[in-house]
Amino acid sequence: MFAIVRTGGKQYRVAAGDKIVVEKLAGNAGDSIALDDVLLAGEGSELKATKGLTVSAEIIAQAKGEKVIVFKKRRRHNYRRKNGHRQQHTILKITAIGAEKAKAAPKKAETAEAAPAEKKAPAKKAAAKTAE
Repeated sequence: MFAIVRTGGKQYRVAAGDKIVVEKLAGNAGDSIALDDVLLAGEGSELKATKGLTVSAEIIAQAKGEKVIVFKKRRRHNYRRKNGHRQQHTILKITAIGAEKAKAAPKKAETAEAAPAEKKAPAKKAAAKTAE
């Protein structure tokens, strides 16, 4: 199965097990991420619906690209400027294609349950301060 995903303003054709180099994404080596912007998916010559389809990937490394030299010169004006730049990249390994977004939803619910517990704790501290 293959998919075409969009990330960092570019499109990539990926299949399970592929390694791709994309624009910098947040995360550390070993983290798993989901690419939600799937433009096309299919197997062989058959296309599949992309609604709710995600591509799971694992971050292998955060790296820098080759150095690009920017040199400006205006002849006969003694004007020369030299500058360099190295683009930040993320190397991804595609682990699976076809994971539903619904699997990611329970993680949000867990954090929503943890948030009210945090709000209760400061109220107890305030009550303890007034008791003193």
